[in-house]
Amino acid sequence: MTPASDESALALAEAVRGGERTARSAVDAALEAIAGRDPELHAFLHVAADEARASADLVDETVRTGMDPGPLAGVPIALKDNLCTRGIPTTCASRILEGWRPPYDATVVRRLRDAGAVVVGKTNLDEFAMGSSTENSCAGPTHHPLDPSRVPGGSSGGSAAAVAAALVPLGLGSDTGGSVRQPAALCGVVGMKPTYGVVSRYGLVAFASSLDQIGPFARSVADAALLLEVIAGHDPMDSTSLDRPAPKAGRSLEAGVDGLRVGVCDELVDDTAPDVCRRVREAAEDLAKAGALVEEVSVPEIRLGLSAYYLIAPAEASSNLARYDGVRYGLRVDAPDVSAMNTATRTAGFGPEVKRRIMLGTYALSAGYYDAYYGKAQRVRTLLIRAFDRVYEHLDVLLGATAPTTAFAIGERVADPLTMYMSDVCTIPSNLSGHPAMSVPFGVGDDGLPVGVQVLAPALCEERMFQVAAALERAAAARAGATDKEGAR
Repeated sequence: MTPASDESALALAEAVRGGERTARSAVDAALEAIAGRDPELHAFLHVAADEARASADLVDETVRTGMDPGPLAGVPIALKDNLCTRGIPTTCASRILEGWRPPYDATVVRRLRDAGAVVVGKTNLDEFAMGSSTENSCAGPTHHPLDPSRVPGGSSGGSAAAVAAALVPLGLGSDTGGSVRQPAALCGVVGMKPTYGVVSRYGLVAFASSLDQIGPFARSVADAALLLEVIAGHDPMDSTSLDRPAPKAGRSLEAGVDGLRVGVCDELVDDTAPDVCRRVREAAEDLAKAGALVEEVSVPEIRLGLSAYYLIAPAEASSNLARYDGVRYGLRVDAPDVSAMNTATRTAGFGPEVKRRIMLGTYALSAGYYDAYYGKAQRVRTLLIRAFDRVYEHLDVLLGATAPTTAFAIGERVADPLTMYMSDVCTIPSNLSGHPAMSVPFGVGDDGLPVGVQVLAPALCEERMFQVAAALERAAAARAGATDKEGAR
């Protein structure tokens, strides 16, 4: 099946706004591509075809009346199925929310609609965003677009696969421990996590409230910057939303990196697979050639991130998921009394990984263990934040791998949770610190599958981070062009 379009979101929106292309034609192409390819990929849990066509017609009518429908006019977008969409199923890939249709839109969804984007469907994920492979879904796994025997990463694997397969130009995911960046790296697309509080969490079904952030998927850095600018900004409906304007992420994409100080982080390179390590080193070399001041740097506290995260995140999940009791919405398993009904509902409704994390979190928060586990993990988090602050006193950004390996086989790590958790070892530190970070495709590994290089930046430095990411994107394109010429000879 031919992809819907390799056209950028920027170009498509410009064509729709200028009347050279209709939003309806763009949406029909996306729906046709989804119908042709998604039975193999299983990226979507729900395709909102009728709603998408109706929204596209409204965009076209706005253009016909001479009004501007917005910066994403007519651009089809896929949403991770933990973002509330009014009247459209939002299940978090869990039996316990089967068939639930929210009565409201998440703030990011409303902002997308206001910008002229068209939601075409909801994508698969690890249940309640708990996983690194999109295998922990009640609906079954999503498959990698380049090799269906491999995982697309997780937990936002459905959105990553949909964008990588060119079914849609843009996608949204949520990133609690790397759930946008890691699948972006494995699928070969751009994915980023904003500074905590830059994008509203209102309408995002909570996993770990102090870590969750919504972020974009795109096939180019420029498209990702545009999407971030649309969804970011203060929201009074979210008490953790920062009272400041959306970042101008796309303003400095052509500025280059001359004079910028880049630290290649040992802890985000040395423990990765050799082919991934080579790509990161090549990226650093290319930035140096472009004028950046590149140096090696060590942040030992990063190695503590994984263990701290797997106490903090499950503890917050234990609290957040207590609301799913079979009383108000979603699945209900009848039983003789309320307590038995609650137990039966949660037993039937939650999958193994969600149950594992609820039990871990409940234990960490229980009397006699709170200080030893949860309290200590929070102190480690503070140590990590202070370590990043020290490094950023003399560096503008950090560079490292996004994921320690390329995409692994479906089923390879399901029975080994600790190995699965290691998939996020490079991304978790930025969630604990609340800082922005993004993954940029940079070549392939020895198996021919994509490798992502990660750019990390201080809080609220999205513009600088995108500036470096754009330089990496140009360097990766130059390397790919040189390889193609060599092959032609």
